[in-house]
Amino acid sequence: MARIEIYTTPTCPYCIAAKKLLTQKGASFEEISVAGDAQGRAAMTERAGGRTTVPQIFIDGRHVGGCDDLYALDGNGGLDPLLAAKA
Repeated sequence: MARIEIYTTPTCPYCIAAKKLLTQKGASFEEISVAGDAQGRAAMTERAGGRTTVPQIFIDGRHVGGCDDLYALDGNGGLDPLLAAKA
């Protein structure tokens, strides 16, 4: 399975929706909370090409984007192949 990292905050509805989709797909993921963590958020922002919102999702090191991006990727059939890839 692919290595999935998702930067989140606890009350973010988009984070919850993204995690729900990944869970429905049977994918395990590493959740990295940036709530109250200025250094963690700065690292996420740099890694995500300047995007400051959560969630920010990475699959095998590739930046997928946020929740809408994840659902769009799933809608066009691109998510399952990424999830099935070997890390």
